[in-house]
Amino acid sequence: MNPQTHFDLIVIGGGSGGLAGAFRAAAHGARVALLEPAELGGTCVNVGCVPKKAMWLAADTAQRIALAAQLGFELESRPLDWREFIVHRTRYIAGIHASYRKRLDESGIVWMPCRGHLIDAHTVENGDGARLRGERILIATGGRPRRPPVPGAELGGVSDDFFQLCDPPSRVALIGGGYIAVELGGVLQALGSQVELFVRGQRLLEGFDHELAADLLEDSRQHGLHAHFGHALAELQPAGDGKVVLLDAHGERSEPFDRVFFATGRVPSTASLGLENAGVALDARGFVRVDEWQDTSVANIHAVGDVTAGPALTPVAIAAARRLMDRLYGGKPESRLDFRDIATVVFSHPPIGKVGLTEQEARASFGDAAVRIYRARFRPMLHALADSPQRSLFKLVCVGEEEKVVGLHLLGEGADEILQGFAVAIRRGITRRDLEDTVAIHPTSAEEVVLMR
Repeated sequence: MNPQTHFDLIVIGGGSGGLAGAFRAAAHGARVALLEPAELGGTCVNVGCVPKKAMWLAADTAQRIALAAQLGFELESRPLDWREFIVHRTRYIAGIHASYRKRLDESGIVWMPCRGHLIDAHTVENGDGARLRGERILIATGGRPRRPPVPGAELGGVSDDFFQLCDPPSRVALIGGGYIAVELGGVLQALGSQVELFVRGQRLLEGFDHELAADLLEDSRQHGLHAHFGHALAELQPAGDGKVVLLDAHGERSEPFDRVFFATGRVPSTASLGLENAGVALDARGFVRVDEWQDTSVANIHAVGDVTAGPALTPVAIAAARRLMDRLYGGKPESRLDFRDIATVVFSHPPIGKVGLTEQEARASFGDAAVRIYRARFRPMLHALADSPQRSLFKLVCVGEEEKVVGLHLLGEGADEILQGFAVAIRRGITRRDLEDTVAIHPTSAEEVVLMR
């Protein structure tokens, strides 16, 4: 075998998990090849976390401008120039791409801008037909948005298409009630669109605390967003002038919308990888099946990120990949990601975040008698000064006589920044007494976490 085509590790997929694995393995001295046909950074950098947060910041700025006018600032009210803002967003992302390319070069990683296809458990064929030999292979191809199998589905876009918008649509329908629908809906509403959510279930954000999700819905309504629950989409139909109407299972038609976006989940990108050639097992939903060590059914093949059924979070993919490479090449045989108490935030308006168990999960695990709940409902100072109706809700879930904190749930301004530090504390096993003994920083929203009674 030509030494130029023989590698310790071949990484298929250049998103967050694949890059993290490649960089960490190379740092341990492994010879690494990375195959990625699209822009480096995967979903997160190109059509996910990064451009999403940029749009959220624009929307948040628009809301603050409105609050400033209520507080006495004389401001000329003008909508966001989307095209100008997209120039800045694109420039920022281009900087990330350049940083990745520089690091790949400095790390000695062989980057091939093409697809990879498994021939067997050790052989990968790239898009140019060259065959590479790898002692180990890492699958990190991520996922893609799911489009539901309903007539007329081609009339609707997916989350990737949102980032192609150059102007805000006047009326937008979002199909779904998960984090993607909530985030995109909040951004569009804040930037001038009239948004309606069509949700199959009876509430938003199924994986989040019920009380906080209900309060978020009320905050969203105060911002002008409308939600329809128990909606079973049956069909999309053209309505002339490029508009689209929704038909539900009872034949009821919606008003026409300028744009419709599906936020109905994501599916793993496993097609055409040749996983069957190597004997890599998939689960019933098409995800690569892995154990707690990120090992697949084939001893030398591993997988991380959204191509597996774990939490679909960029930091999870990165952490899992780094720990895997520490185990394989860094002399740390017990290194693996602990999936307990992983904090996550939805960039809604206002943001909502959680770490640990919800109240419902805690009661199911420990019984009602062992669970104690503490809450703080309040208006952040800026909103109180401007007499804005937006409110915050912080919630603490404790168990046992010592009131160990097993869950923290935050809805409100600054929740995204507040949660990180408390996530560290909860992983260390703090109790409510520890919070009570901590002197508050006043006046802040964060102080409410240590002042709950």
